[in-house]
Amino acid sequence: MDIEGIRVICLEMRGASEDIKWENDLVFSVGQKMFCVVGLNQLPTTASFKVTDEEFEEISNWPNFKPAPYVAKYKWVLIEDITKMNKADWEKYIKQSYNLVKDKLSKKLRKQLNLG
Repeated sequence: MDIEGIRVICLEMRGASEDIKWENDLVFSVGQKMFCVVGLNQLPTTASFKVTDEEFEEISNWPNFKPAPYVAKYKWVLIEDITKMNKADWEKYIKQSYNLVKDKLSKKLRKQLNLG
């Protein structure tokens, strides 16, 4: 997977937006809450996303993964090289991260964003 592939998956999510934060991170959000962050201008390219409480410990110990700096307490993991995960897994984990974040938005905001 590459940055553009991740970008396509993220932007397929209803109400998703993208912007650059901290000068070198491509951030994907729903309702202004992040669900995926891709590090730009670094090799290998890294990315972070939210996982379930039950998965966090296991995924954090997979090869090429670790708890994400600054947001691990919110069950975010960091993959140290985005090419080390296949497209199907990227689709699964991005969708899951999006849903975990979306489901915590207020009902009012979900309605405003037409998120059901």
